[in-house]
Amino acid sequence: MKVILLSGGSGKRLWPLSSDARSKQFLKVLKNEKNERESMVQRVWNQLKRVNLAESAFLATSQSQVELIQTQLGNKIPLIIEPERRDTFPAIVLASVYLYSQVKVDVHEVICILPVDPFVEDTFFRKVIQLENMIHQEKADIALIGVKPTYPSEKYGYIVPDPNAGTDCAHTYKTVIQFIEKPKEDQANHLIEQGALWNCGVFAFTLDYMISLLKKKGYSTEYYDLVKQYSQLPAISFDYEVVEKAARRLVLPYDGKWKDLGTWNTLTEEMDTFLLGKGIISNDSKNTHVMNELDIPVIVTGVSNLVVAACPDGILVTDKAASSKVKELINDIKQRPMYEERRWGWYRVLDYTKLEDGNEVLTKKVVIKAGKNLSYQMHKKRSEVWTVISGEGVFVLEGAFRQIQSGDVLHIPVGSKHGIKAISDLEMIEIQMGSELIEEDIIRLCMTWEEVEKQQHAPFTLDHETLKDPPSMEFIETKNQKSCR
Repeated sequence: MKVILLSGGSGKRLWPLSSDARSKQFLKVLKNEKNERESMVQRVWNQLKRVNLAESAFLATSQSQVELIQTQLGNKIPLIIEPERRDTFPAIVLASVYLYSQVKVDVHEVICILPVDPFVEDTFFRKVIQLENMIHQEKADIALIGVKPTYPSEKYGYIVPDPNAGTDCAHTYKTVIQFIEKPKEDQANHLIEQGALWNCGVFAFTLDYMISLLKKKGYSTEYYDLVKQYSQLPAISFDYEVVEKAARRLVLPYDGKWKDLGTWNTLTEEMDTFLLGKGIISNDSKNTHVMNELDIPVIVTGVSNLVVAACPDGILVTDKAASSKVKELINDIKQRPMYEERRWGWYRVLDYTKLEDGNEVLTKKVVIKAGKNLSYQMHKKRSEVWTVISGEGVFVLEGAFRQIQSGDVLHIPVGSKHGIKAISDLEMIEIQMGSELIEEDIIRLCMTWEEVEKQQHAPFTLDHETLKDPPSMEFIETKNQKSCR
């Protein structure tokens, strides 16, 4: 069996910490068995390892999430990258075709689709393994896992099993007759009385079933051809386009712990602390959580059942019962990401100004982790000035290498090729100035430092004696010398 983990959404109900730049599955707010902070995607990946599914797992995601995934899970995770963010049907189609035409997976092999962010026990993934036998032994088109509801939720879809078909005693699976999407509470109560299950987004099929379906629909089954056609695929959920139309569908009930941590209310129920970051919560504030990523304290007193979330992208104060409404309220907020985690570290926007002449000025705090590097890159629409606050590293501009340390000021003209590698953790203030300050104005020439050195035909090693008395270069202004420009 091959497993496809879907990691595409932005999780805007957990705004401001979760956004297009940093989705909910990457928030490190949970604790693992080693008492370390971990994200939802790290938790799920470790669970797949424990049941021996990780070696056969692929992660389907958008380009914007690649660096975060590699930062949290490492560079060896096999990724299937969508050309653009759409919906679960296009994402699963692309992943299936990738396995078929690129990995050459046998068409009789079972493919299992999993969301990347459920909060479950390891027993859930042992249930997942059973889906393979259900597909092969019962000749099912689609096999699903359905969670036994604990209350009449209006947030989830419901799987309605056939009440007359009974249950297979050996495998406990049932035939599916209907799907109901997000019913009202009274209808949900009635569905639960009928034995309906929550649809948790887990389903399996043979690769042959999916490839045959795509051929009938006229889609290419060659990966690179499908990538070119991707924008033409209908932006619709896999449930609507495939699962609900399948002829033979089976569901395997699961009665263990399962929770969708998609709102502040549900997420805070699984947190081990009421306060993350700088702040104080008064003793008379009950069941109130504060998550603060700012460098200033948040003080909460005299209020209960609240979530207060603060980060460079915004500040949220909400009653927990109303936290699911956040997504609707932020639809009209349009701003660039103010904080992003990258494969090399992170940056935080400190200030953004648009001048009267139309030019823009953006100030960032940038932290590059020891041993990591920015790509060797250039910009067509902006110049930059980097001021090193702490740490040591190597800077290259137009092929010339230079050792840098605290106090150095690096000037990067428009169109200049440049890059930097941190020897120790490197903290800088970056000021961008130009006509359009967007991430798309980054032309990456080399990604790894080895490629940079190879391209310049000169490996560069750090010389601490030279670092104490750095030579003068016209593109650098240090704290001990005037500019030579």
